[in-house]
Amino acid sequence: MVQEVLAADEGLVAFARVLRQAGMAVTADRTQAFLRATALAGAGDRRGVYWSGRATLCASPDDLDCYDKAFEIWFSDEDLPRRRRTDAPPVTVAQAALTAQPGSEQAQRDDRPLAAIASGDEVLRHRDIAQLSPAERRRLEALFGDLRVRPPRRRSLRRGPHRHGEIDPRRTLRDQLGRAGEPGPLRRRRRQTRPRRVVLLLDVSGSMEPYADSHLRLAHRMLRVAPRGVEVFTIGTRLTRVTPALSLRDPDAALRAAGASIPDWSGGTRLGEVLRAFCLRWGQRGLARGAVVVIASDGWERGDPGLLGEQVARLHRLAHAVVWVNPHRGQEGYRPVQGGIAAALPHVDRLVAGHSMASFAELLEVVAHA
Repeated sequence: MVQEVLAADEGLVAFARVLRQAGMAVTADRTQAFLRATALAGAGDRRGVYWSGRATLCASPDDLDCYDKAFEIWFSDEDLPRRRRTDAPPVTVAQAALTAQPGSEQAQRDDRPLAAIASGDEVLRHRDIAQLSPAERRRLEALFGDLRVRPPRRRSLRRGPHRHGEIDPRRTLRDQLGRAGEPGPLRRRRRQTRPRRVVLLLDVSGSMEPYADSHLRLAHRMLRVAPRGVEVFTIGTRLTRVTPALSLRDPDAALRAAGASIPDWSGGTRLGEVLRAFCLRWGQRGLARGAVVVIASDGWERGDPGLLGEQVARLHRLAHAVVWVNPHRGQEGYRPVQGGIAAALPHVDRLVAGHSMASFAELLEVVAHA
């Protein structure tokens, strides 16, 4: 019985992944809601599964046609989710499950293996975002929900119960009193940990335009996981706080709201002046103190590179760690010799690439262990 339930859930998750490959905004939260709704409606009831998915996986009326076509193809006529066969040949086209019409030979197959889709996604994860076509960018947007975000931790002054550590006299005495004076085990305690704040400074100048949208989507993903521990600003010719806009649940709506609030999108760069404004207005007042500050920029500076170096050094003294994300870092033969990045690099803890989904995953690991 347990194996049947697990197999049904696997098929439902695979169906959600196929919808994501078709361009629908199926996030991890929507997939979990789909599984919960299907559990209430009954995974063996085809009508219940259909309406559960339609209510949880479709973000707008534009998704209904794509959802209906995918549902007719993916689910059999036996009111049960289709299950994948291990001996089935791999699909050669990722969109085959959606382009086939009901009743055709492609639609009558008993399974929709995801080997080719997974392989295509793996290749897409390592592609440079600036070189992707519009269709590939839409596919890439669906992969942000799979990024694993782990907020960094810091040691707290408070101590809590733990199996190891120093003896906790109060809890030990209280336990002894509860035993009417009979000897018992020693209770111990140790320092607890708390989430460490993460501050994202995202360059939205003209030279960063091919990557700015993906960087904002990454910030949205981090905000969804740690809404109270992440702050997002855009930098270019001025400083703009976009945390409230990116706090919206839907990523597309969040990016539209953020874009409407950014006055210097695809403009020039005055990184030194903007970082000085951040330090004066936000950093010294506590936002950057003890935080992990991530600067996503290619380092092209139209102003004084010396000022940029001074402000990054100032930020480094306030923050716990400064991580610089440069999309050109992932290109073969790149050297940080531009004036801005060369002046800032001595005061940066880590310089990582930010040109692909794989580099985003690496960045999240760097932030988690900072």
